[in-house]
Amino acid sequence: MVMNKNYNYLRRRLMIPEYGRHIQEMIDSLLEIEDREERTRQAKAVIAVMGNLNPLLRDTADFTHKLWDHLFIMSDFRLDVDSPYPLPTREDLEVKPERLEYPQSNISHKHYGKNIVRVLNRLKYEDLDRAQEEMVNAVCYMRSKSAEYNQEHPTSEMIANDIKILSEGAINLDEEWIKRVESEHKSTSSHQKGGKRQQRPIRQPQKGGRKNAQRHNTQK
Repeated sequence: MVMNKNYNYLRRRLMIPEYGRHIQEMIDSLLEIEDREERTRQAKAVIAVMGNLNPLLRDTADFTHKLWDHLFIMSDFRLDVDSPYPLPTREDLEVKPERLEYPQSNISHKHYGKNIVRVLNRLKYEDLDRAQEEMVNAVCYMRSKSAEYNQEHPTSEMIANDIKILSEGAINLDEEWIKRVESEHKSTSSHQKGGKRQQRPIRQPQKGGRKNAQRHNTQK
C-alpha cells in the first residue's frame, strides 16, 4: 500500500518562509471571509500571532507597520481589510535601487595601483634631492608590486621607464641613480636594525652575599 505523503516541496511556495506554513494558512483563510468587518477583526488577531513570534519587538510602532506589510504580502496583495497603515503595492517591492556610480580611472599599469600615481604626480613638482627618501620608497614599492604581477624581478631600467610613463614624462630617473639610492637605503636600514639590539642586563652581585651565606650556614 502506497501512502501519499505531503512534503513541503510539493506544497505551494511560501511568500515569507520565516512565519511558517500555519501563519500562511491563517492568512489564506482570511480571504474566504465575506464580511469585511469580521475579516478585519480576524486580520488583527493574525497580526497579534505574528507579533508573538518576535515578542521583544512587538510593541514598537515600526514593527507593527512591518507586520501589516507582511500580512498583505503573504496574501499576495488580495486582502481587503481596514489597515492602520498605507497599503503596500507590488510596485513598491519591485523598485530597483539606483545604479551607483563607480569611479573610472584609466591607469596604464594597474598592478601599481592609483596611490603610486598620486605620489608620482606630487613628486614631479619636488626637488629630487629633497624628496629622495620618498622617491626611494616609491621605487621599492613599485619593484615589489612588479615582481608580484610579472612573477620576475624587474630591472632598474624597467622601473625607471614605468615611472616616466606614470608621471607623463615629468620624472626621468637614471638607472645608476636608482641602483645607488636603493643600495644606500638598504645599508642604512640594516645599520639601524643592527644598532637596536638589546644588550643583556648584567647581574650585579649583592653586597655581603658570601658573608650572609656563611653566617646562615653557621646558624644551622
